[in-house]
Amino acid sequence: MRLGLVLSLMHYFAPHHVSLVSACYPPSSALPSAGPEYRPNAQELSRLTYYATNRPGKIQKLGLELEKHTRAECNKALAGNSRARASLLITLAILRALAIECRRDISLLSPSLLSCLKITMDLVSSDLEISARAASVLTAWCTYTGGHSIGVDPQMTQNYLVVLGHFAKQSTAEIKSVDYELRNRTRLVGLAAITGVVNSEALYFSSTQFKSQVSRIIHALLSHVLQADLKSLDECALAIKDNTPSVYMAEFRACPPDQRRAASIHVHVDGESGPSSADVLIASIRAFSLLLRHSIAPQIGLVLQAAFETMDDQQLWNKVDQSRWFVRKACEWTQYQYRYAVPSRLVERLLETHDTPVSTTQQRTLTKMLTTVFTSPIPLVNLSTSDIVSNLITLVLRRVSVNPDDDLLPLLVESIRSLGTHVYYSDQIQDLASELISRLVSIEVHGLPFLERDDNKRRSQAIRSLLAGLSGLILVAGAARKDDHDKSMTSLEPSFLFGSATSSPSPQAPQRRRVSGEIWYETLSLLCDGDYAVRSDYAHTLVTYLRQESAKPGDLGGIKRSRQTAEESSPIQVNNISLLLFGDPGTRSLHATHAYLFMLATSSSLGSVTNLAPSPAYSLNGDLASVGVSSTIPSTDPPGQSLEIAEIQLSRPSSSRRSAGTVTRSRKASTTQRLLECTHKVSSASLASLSDHALILHVLTAIHEEVPIRGLLTGIPMLLSLDTASQIDDESDLSTRQRAKAVKEVIARVWLVIGQVWECAELIKLAESALASSHGSFALPQVAAFIPGVLRPPEEQVMFPPVTESEMVAEWSHVNAEEALSLIASNKNVQEATGLDRQGLLRRMTTQWSAEAALKDSLERPNTHRPLTENGSPLLKLSPALMAIENLSLQSLTRSVRGVGVTDLREALEGRAGASNPTLVRPPSVSTLDHALSFDFQTPRLALTKPKPRFKKRAVTAGSGEVRDVLNKLGIGKPNGTTNLLKTSFSSR
Repeated sequence: MRLGLVLSLMHYFAPHHVSLVSACYPPSSALPSAGPEYRPNAQELSRLTYYATNRPGKIQKLGLELEKHTRAECNKALAGNSRARASLLITLAILRALAIECRRDISLLSPSLLSCLKITMDLVSSDLEISARAASVLTAWCTYTGGHSIGVDPQMTQNYLVVLGHFAKQSTAEIKSVDYELRNRTRLVGLAAITGVVNSEALYFSSTQFKSQVSRIIHALLSHVLQADLKSLDECALAIKDNTPSVYMAEFRACPPDQRRAASIHVHVDGESGPSSADVLIASIRAFSLLLRHSIAPQIGLVLQAAFETMDDQQLWNKVDQSRWFVRKACEWTQYQYRYAVPSRLVERLLETHDTPVSTTQQRTLTKMLTTVFTSPIPLVNLSTSDIVSNLITLVLRRVSVNPDDDLLPLLVESIRSLGTHVYYSDQIQDLASELISRLVSIEVHGLPFLERDDNKRRSQAIRSLLAGLSGLILVAGAARKDDHDKSMTSLEPSFLFGSATSSPSPQAPQRRRVSGEIWYETLSLLCDGDYAVRSDYAHTLVTYLRQESAKPGDLGGIKRSRQTAEESSPIQVNNISLLLFGDPGTRSLHATHAYLFMLATSSSLGSVTNLAPSPAYSLNGDLASVGVSSTIPSTDPPGQSLEIAEIQLSRPSSSRRSAGTVTRSRKASTTQRLLECTHKVSSASLASLSDHALILHVLTAIHEEVPIRGLLTGIPMLLSLDTASQIDDESDLSTRQRAKAVKEVIARVWLVIGQVWECAELIKLAESALASSHGSFALPQVAAFIPGVLRPPEEQVMFPPVTESEMVAEWSHVNAEEALSLIASNKNVQEATGLDRQGLLRRMTTQWSAEAALKDSLERPNTHRPLTENGSPLLKLSPALMAIENLSLQSLTRSVRGVGVTDLREALEGRAGASNPTLVRPPSVSTLDHALSFDFQTPRLALTKPKPRFKKRAVTAGSGEVRDVLNKLGIGKPNGTTNLLKTSFSSR
């Protein structure tokens, strides 16, 4: 009796907050029967929450009191005391009620609440019902906390991380029992708590604590995703998308605390079957999607880093398909403006890997994941594609330097190719191609940067890998452009999001700019590389470039001459005339291409590769041709000649996007000089193999099919010169006769292609009859299959077989060059397309041609003061029908040799037309040597880039009348008594 009295007195004199907490518990005798809900007394709990809400200063005391209860009850429950277990469940329910009702002052309760959870999970986390009640408390706290104390209060932060770690372990718990439902329930409890954390500000507020939290979360989620099959992953992702049970959980962060709702977690609901593995996978995927949707770019990087660490710890890199699914969904779930962080982090991880002799599973999986991101239909904004391709190129070169036959190289090439799938700005593909080409030029001249000594196999593999990536990039971008064009045509909605390659915007215009020949020009010397595998891959890449980046039907010189040539408008014919008079960027670049093809067919020295073993080129005279002349050896040529060739190669514009270094260009100039020195007539010393002749035919065929007008005007003179070079003097040299026959077969087949393109039946018949009469022990081999963007094994070249006099057949009746030239010049289709009559075509096509002159023409614009033919006669003979066009610039052309052109206008503007002393005339203000070369087939107009700066000189003001006279001669002004809608006249005022 005295003991009861003492207890009554203690209760009477106890602090009010202690009395309120104690009143919430049922009597000790009733605790065992309080299940299964184990709720506190409802009326007393209301009094407690009302007291805490109205007296925030007492919340800390209430928390400390509940912390005492929790510690005592956990210790007793651990020993098997059922009453203590029931009391502990009630204590957790009281904590949850206080967290919900005191949401405005949740920071005051947070230290004690997290301490209670830590004590509970440390001691009795094996009890699933207690863990579920603790998960409900944590979810309620996560719902209303602002996360301000995380990282500020060290003890509270430590308790929070420990509790999070316990629930993360529960998410992947393996129960040693045949009861899979129990295992799945345990995992779902842990995943429910993690879902509450993922939706909480506690995770995202502190930047310093985000990494430590997300590493625990990802470890719990990723194992479920990567160990599931793809079918289950797709079904569960669809279930999440179609059925979201708790919408407020994904959106509560945007709501004020008063409007938020905390989820309640239960172990089992009566009447429901136990959870399946699919339920666990759905919960994991849902938590993953919420985590990525709430994260910003730096946090996305940390999420992926935690994912990589988890894959390292659990040895999950062999789950390639699941990893690709995960990274694709990661891009989909991430906010639109932060998606670029996913591929950026993948590339960074690849760069961090070690360069082992054999690529690891991790490297291969990361590369496939990166390709998946780029090829998926999910757009990535703010992505620095130039940085991505630069890093991928670095990886390619690193792997080649370690192992040239590494199986990671094709995967890296595929990733480079996939960068063309989505175009985010008009110059993207051109910028990527520019980066690839700049590296190609550097490797061609200097070799690999990661090797101290020259290694021709590694050099060749590096060049071929970058060429494969370049060709694939162009092909994929072209296919994507075609798809976008078809969609725009179907919907009839023009898109002006990106710049057009044409001068006037139209709904059918491509959304990206084509790769400029100004950039591509730097690679043309690879046609004469010392390694056949490089020559072969580059020829195929060049053909891919011509077929994908050249102008399409309707453009000047497009694929397959338009059937409506006769109805072409006068501006196109005017552009053709400008093309013939001055030569446009595309024409000049074709000059260089034909020059390198001619050198490949006739040169006795190829490439700039050093220490390369001699090619097994066979010669009946017993001589082995030398291969691999080093471009680094100083030239012994006369100073004037070397300087002339150097100017041809080095006069690149300072405004180029990726202009090569001075040393690189100097070495390339030296290589070209040596090629020109070794280029004469076809002989036994010519290094071109049968496979090389097949490549020459392959490239020339693409030129005449894709750019027929330019190909005709620049290619016919080269064909005639090549035909002359194939004429042999010594019939006893069987090796020379072999090579001459191969060259003549190439010429005959090119004539056949020209006849087919221009529908010249007589020329087709002539070429076919010549090819039918060809006999011999060899023929040009078929061009090997080539898939752009795929790194294939090095192609073996087919050499000329050794023959004897008895095996050598008589000379065959090859195509007569004069007859073929006459037929094509007389063709009506050619005359209509070029605007030239037969005599004009003959004069243009019979111009003296050489490789050196072609290289000069590839960089210099023809001067209007220079005769356009050898005899000084004018190149153009305009027909009366052409002169009748309503275009004053054409009507003003005179028949004199010395016409009025742009130079006259420039001189008039600079005041030099009236200079009496020629020595006082200063140089022109614009020089074509200062300007960029362009391979822009689709742009018929002529354009100059910014010239190099010159020393400023005093300008001489020209008289207005002098300028007006020149403008009138050019037809820009309006003659008296005529009407012209194009230009207004220049008044004399």
